[in-house]
Amino acid sequence: MVHEHRAVQGGSIRAGIFGISDGLVSNVALILGVAAASSSGSPVVIAGVSGLLAGATSMAAGEYVSMKAQNELIERELAIERESLANNPAMEVRELTSLYAQRGLDRDRAQELAEAVHEDPEVALEVHAREELGVNPDDIGDPVGASISSFLAFAIGAVLPLIPWFITEGTPAMIASVTIGLVAAALVGIGLARFTERSPFRTALRQMAWAAGACTVTYVIGELLGTQVG
Repeated sequence: MVHEHRAVQGGSIRAGIFGISDGLVSNVALILGVAAASSSGSPVVIAGVSGLLAGATSMAAGEYVSMKAQNELIERELAIERESLANNPAMEVRELTSLYAQRGLDRDRAQELAEAVHEDPEVALEVHAREELGVNPDDIGDPVGASISSFLAFAIGAVLPLIPWFITEGTPAMIASVTIGLVAAALVGIGLARFTERSPFRTALRQMAWAAGACTVTYVIGELLGTQVG
């Protein structure tokens, strides 16, 4: 039976999953922390919107910078490898032969395979990149795509628990925010489980536990600060 593999090197999917989870948890926690310290709904909305914008922008910028730096490092290593393949082909053949031999191939067969690979410079570069660097030179990730995905995902996650505060305030809004947060966290967990083919129940429970823990901590801190200020 032939099976297919998902593309896991790019980064946009990872950034999206991390972004929506982080936006959800951080803004639920922020909303509850501010709500516990203030009896009015206006500070909560201001804090929630500010947290959404600041978090989404920060996530997008961080994702772009980190992936760009990673790609530049990979491109530098590929350039070094390309130069070595052009100037020292015999050494590179020996290097690949040694790698294949370490993986169990007969030495003669390993050398024969390495020489066949080096008949095409582009194929040789791709093979050396995979074997030595662990990367696919044709799929090193898109910083812009990952940045946009991260921004949108964080914003979606952050806006969900804020919705009740545009309608009401106080305890009803807090209960609604927590409910939305936990349900959304569970859905993120189920979606992640489908992608990783792990247990939906355990993954959803893990996401909910992290969300509940963060909300509890910030609510307690907000309650203490509100009491002291009051």
